[in-house]
Amino acid sequence: MRRYVNLEEISDGKIYDEEDMVKADCLDCSGCSKCCQGMGNSITLDPYDVWQLIRGIGLPMEALLADQVELSVVNGVILPNLKMTGEREQCAFLNEKGRCSIHAFRPGICRLFPLGRYYEGDTFRYFLQTGECLHPKTKIKVRKWIDTPDYKRNKEFILHWHDLVNRMEELIRENEDDEFRKNINMMFLKTFYLTPYQTEAASDDVFYIQFYERQKQFQELSTH
Repeated sequence: MRRYVNLEEISDGKIYDEEDMVKADCLDCSGCSKCCQGMGNSITLDPYDVWQLIRGIGLPMEALLADQVELSVVNGVILPNLKMTGEREQCAFLNEKGRCSIHAFRPGICRLFPLGRYYEGDTFRYFLQTGECLHPKTKIKVRKWIDTPDYKRNKEFILHWHDLVNRMEELIRENEDDEFRKNINMMFLKTFYLTPYQTEAASDDVFYIQFYERQKQFQELSTH
């Protein structure tokens, strides 16, 4: 989810590259799970996140939407996000000990925290959110902290996805017809989330090939 804020107010004022050291390692949180509570609809999921969840849990998107994931409107675009549940409004994937039950295939926003992405031109770098987590931290290389397979290819995907979501927001803003907005959102959801991806193969190549095919398909359909 994009945020329009003053970086000097929420960060240490620095911008980091993936090979930089940053004070973000919370040493396994020591039992703390505050960042997994009260997050509202802010933990949005991109198609790679959903593919990882489906492959890791072994449930289809329809099953996830029944309990752990919900749909929300973000800048006019309908996107899935992790669902907060219970009295503490905590992530539906926290177990009884307050630990993440999907840590090995957690979403990208969870991997980033307490970092955020700073988009500039045709790329992005990172910033450290200083007020979001007060747990003591040590320095770690940004790339190691994010811990995402095939970092370079994943970054390329994130940039393509960022452009797609921006394009969707533009389409919504430019057209005030409610029927059009509903239909383009349903097309977007069906193309990138609701139509099952192949998950049997272990390689992430399977996802990326399918995603770029769907990107081309959506771009062709949305221009007609």
